[in-house]
Amino acid sequence: MRKLHFTSNPQPTLGVEIELALVDPETGALRSAIGDILEKLPPDYQGKVKRELMQCYLEINSDVCRNVDEAYEDLHQKILIVQQAAEDSGVGLYWTGTHPFSSWREQVPSPGERYRLLLDLLQELGHHLVTFGLHVHVGVESGDKAIIVCNRLLKHLPVLLALSANSPWWEKRQTGLMSHRSKIIEMLPTAGLPTLMSNWSEYVWLVNRLVATGFINTIREIWWDVRPHNQLGTVEVRICDTPGNLHDAMALTALIQTLVAHLSDEMDYGAYQHDGHPMMIRQNKWHAARFGLNARIVDGMSYEWKTARQWLEELIDKLQPTAKRVESSAWLERARQMVRTDNWAQRQLSEYNQCGDYAQAIRRMQKLSKL
Repeated sequence: MRKLHFTSNPQPTLGVEIELALVDPETGALRSAIGDILEKLPPDYQGKVKRELMQCYLEINSDVCRNVDEAYEDLHQKILIVQQAAEDSGVGLYWTGTHPFSSWREQVPSPGERYRLLLDLLQELGHHLVTFGLHVHVGVESGDKAIIVCNRLLKHLPVLLALSANSPWWEKRQTGLMSHRSKIIEMLPTAGLPTLMSNWSEYVWLVNRLVATGFINTIREIWWDVRPHNQLGTVEVRICDTPGNLHDAMALTALIQTLVAHLSDEMDYGAYQHDGHPMMIRQNKWHAARFGLNARIVDGMSYEWKTARQWLEELIDKLQPTAKRVESSAWLERARQMVRTDNWAQRQLSEYNQCGDYAQAIRRMQKLSKL
């Protein structure tokens, strides 16, 4: 058994990870081109643009940032460089949660022992992981606080999914879901909604037992929708699909940062460890994946329901003072505008229904995302 040290962050600092698909500019099909792109990037981009499980997508990581403006400037510059490297490699970047038609069966795993072990453990389920998400890290002071913030975030995760939903496709099918990606991720043995925990000690116990029993190889194989990250000293929200462009990704980031900071402030004045029944939250997540912003979201304590849009409008109002403190007010207002329009899943479907051609629909969506 080993001790897990939690790196304290006295401020709600930010780190953002964006997964982007690599597609052929003519056909729109996924291309296993990450190796070519990495070779064309500047040397100082090592570790900032990463391989993922399959070679048809990549992850772009921000530096540690103080606020969303800093994160935007950081990611904007990196995406421009990656975009150029991708074009030089004969591929394009595609902002989505799943690809409309390329099959998971045709994708090539990335090299490396970690990925080999992972696929050996997960078998066919691992090969299904051709999905693309947005992960947001927010700094907190202690492991105990990270655990309680995770608990109290649970009831809000469904509306974050509803707002970010951008994966209506799978294998040339309109799945009927706004976020099919979230259902694919849930197939993994340590993914989906996390278990409720009392404190940091209980989390350390759980991680150590999972490793000791061989259920996981490392702590990195806990893929919950929200989880503590001990080395970075953050709460990491992982439930979101990759939205359709950087500005909306930053609006989601602002919503998550202000929400984590708000919940952290509440704890300083005393708060119960959670405020919603896990089964109600699970049902809310299903409705968010199915219906997006039109989902009926039930309050786990009062059992009254609102649409995801209503929940988000009220939440954004509540977070205004915190957003001002963390200098994210303008970005939070962009999140409000997202609430009042179609989400990206609806836009994808609309573009395809207008033209009836996958490649053309993908090119239209790329025009909405290109910097």
